[in-house]
Amino acid sequence: MRSMAGLHATIRGAGGAPRVVLLHGFTQTSASWAPLLEALAVDHQVVVVDLPGHGGSSAARLDLQGTAAAVAAIGGRAIYIGYSMGGRVALRLALDNPRVVERLIVIGTTAGIDDADARAERRRADEERAVALEGDGVDAFLDVWLTQPMLATLAPTPEDLAGRRANDAAGLASSLRSCGTATMDPPWWDELGALGMAKVPVTVVVGEHDPKFTALGERLVAAIGPAAGLEVIAGTGHACHLERPAAFLAQADLA
Repeated sequence: MRSMAGLHATIRGAGGAPRVVLLHGFTQTSASWAPLLEALAVDHQVVVVDLPGHGGSSAARLDLQGTAAAVAAIGGRAIYIGYSMGGRVALRLALDNPRVVERLIVIGTTAGIDDADARAERRRADEERAVALEGDGVDAFLDVWLTQPMLATLAPTPEDLAGRRANDAAGLASSLRSCGTATMDPPWWDELGALGMAKVPVTVVVGEHDPKFTALGERLVAAIGPAAGLEVIAGTGHACHLERPAAFLAQADLA
C-alpha cells in the first residue's frame, strides 16, 4: 500500500486484531523489523512503513511533521513503535495527533538538542554525511555508519543489511537534511507534557549500554509525566530491540 504522500507500507497479520505501526531508524527499511515481525503478527495487525528516503519510499521528500501526518493517515488508531529516527516521527505524530495513538513506544530517541550551537554543529555534521552519501555511495557510507560505538553491539540480519544497501543515496541524504535531529528546531521538550495531559500511554525503551539515550529516555519520561515509563534492555546498545527482540517484546508488554 502507498499513501498520497508517497510512503510505502506493508501489512501483516489478521484484520481485526490490535494494530501496531512500526517505524524504522535511519538507513534501515521495513525489512529491519524481521526479528520482531513474526512474533508480533501472531496476534496483531502489523503495519510496517518505509520512511521518506528509505526502501519503497525512496522518492518521498517530507520533514518530520509531514512524515508524522502521512504515517498517521496510513496507520490510523494504533500502537506506534518507533526506533531512533522512527521514534522522532512517532513522537511528533503523538504530539500532533494524540487521538490516533492507542499507545506510544519509542526506542533510543530524543525530543531534540537544547543548545542552539550544538544544533548548528549537528546540522553541519549531517550535511557532511549527506554530501558523503551523494559522493561515495551507500555502501561506503554504511561501512562507516555501522561501526559507530553506539551500534557496535548490533549484528545486522541479512535482511536488514540488504535493505540498507539497497537504499538510494539521494534519498538517505534528503532524510538527513529533512528529518535529522537538528531539524527539531526548536526542540520539543516543552511540548511533551501534552502527552501526559492527553493520557497517552508511553513506554520509552533504551539499551543498557547506550548511556546517552538512557539519559535522554529518563528525561523524556520525566517530561511526559506519570503516563510514561522507562524500560532498559539488559546487555544491549542503541538498537536494543534488534539485539534482543524477545526481551524487547516482553519488557514492552507486547509478547
